[in-house]
Amino acid sequence: MAETTAPLLSVEHLKVSYPLRSSILMRRIGENVAVSDVNFEIRPGETVGLVGESGSGKSTIARTVIGLVPAAGGTIRFEGNDISRLSLRQMKDMRRDMQMVFQDPYASLNPRLTVRDLIAEGWRVHSGIVPRERWTQEAKQLMERVGLNPDYSDRYPHQFSGGQRQRIGIARALALRPKVIICDEAVSALDVSVQAQVLNLLEDLQADLGLSYLFISHDLSVIEHICDRVLVLNKGVVVEQGDTESLFADPRHPYTQALLSAVPVARPWLKETP
Repeated sequence: MAETTAPLLSVEHLKVSYPLRSSILMRRIGENVAVSDVNFEIRPGETVGLVGESGSGKSTIARTVIGLVPAAGGTIRFEGNDISRLSLRQMKDMRRDMQMVFQDPYASLNPRLTVRDLIAEGWRVHSGIVPRERWTQEAKQLMERVGLNPDYSDRYPHQFSGGQRQRIGIARALALRPKVIICDEAVSALDVSVQAQVLNLLEDLQADLGLSYLFISHDLSVIEHICDRVLVLNKGVVVEQGDTESLFADPRHPYTQALLSAVPVARPWLKETP
């Protein structure tokens, strides 16, 4: 990928905080800063990873980028346009180009809707993408695209396994023809073998559709496998970032070194010693 390619998504000096209130009259007495001065870019067709331990601010950044959590400061630009201060109506239009796959593949799906209706839900909100008479056909094509049997389009989420539910979530995201998909711990709740299948699916979709991913995970092996560049978060601050190969081969920050040293080794007796 050429470095001269203009960024699709650009985050500059992002700050996210939550108010601290007193137990008396719920007066605001301060703030809890969850994310501070975060900067990164995602270019077309690129996968950028966010890695860090629980509570480091990964999901907060994802939800702020997509507009589910307000930013306390900084700028978020999509295709050069500042989207950090858009109205709800304007955010609706932006979300067509930026979708999210959540961590829990069951909690993120409405249990009262069939798979067909779950996929078609975005077409109800964003009219003009797919004509209503083609919803069933298009939903089945998307199911087939993500490795699901299209004959199961009338089934409900509880009738699928965890990996199949996550594929439904991916199909829902694809339904709006997005340019960026935010994967918030999208494979962490899955078995290892199913993780590999979903990761391969995401890579195939990226190659076919030119998608860009913001991929969030605490699993360093997953990050190393799928990401082009990585940002390491610690307590809401980016302590190190760089291309994946260089960062894993020669981590500079002590926190990054600690994260990498904590990765289990299958055969520790074969690990080289200095």
